[in-house]
Amino acid sequence: MMIDEMNVTAVHTRASDVLLNGEKVLRVEKHEKLDIFDENTYVLVNGVQFHNGTIEVKMLSRLLPDAPDFARGFIGIVFRVNENGSEFESYYVRPTNGRHPDPVRASHGSQYFSYPGYTFAYFREHGITGYEAPCDIGLDEWIDLKAVIHDENAEFYVNDMENPVLCVNGMKHGKGIKGGLGFYVDTGTEAFYKDLKVTADD
Repeated sequence: MMIDEMNVTAVHTRASDVLLNGEKVLRVEKHEKLDIFDENTYVLVNGVQFHNGTIEVKMLSRLLPDAPDFARGFIGIVFRVNENGSEFESYYVRPTNGRHPDPVRASHGSQYFSYPGYTFAYFREHGITGYEAPCDIGLDEWIDLKAVIHDENAEFYVNDMENPVLCVNGMKHGKGIKGGLGFYVDTGTEAFYKDLKVTADD
């Protein structure tokens, strides 16, 4: 599916079509809520409703010139976004953590969160594990993301790994939700997306 600024709706972000290495791609940058993490900062793909199936997309991130020290190049997806955007599920990666020599930081290479409330900060504060995982990724390189969603369960694959990077059993909004789909970006990140493929199972 071709992704461009004409078929997405920006939510607390800016979206534009750009040429990257001679190829037209969608560029997304967080625009508001700059000091708040794991918020509704995404672009929504117009006309797409998703419940169960597979989401595939290629994505690349760079740090903005004014990115704060805590920026990680956050990029990912949102899915099952409800009509007013007040609830959704999300998975994103932190490319600067992917190959970091500190094993603790490297273990935070990717993240599932559920909006609102179930943020990475909430999970860590309450000692809840199982929603983060390492992955071999870096800045300024195309990352293939595949999400396989079935009811309340999700498997997330990165690049050509045969096994999922992260499995989530029991997503916070349950199994019956159908909603919008889009691309997530967080603080300090210049994000690029292309080659979206959505395969619905129902």
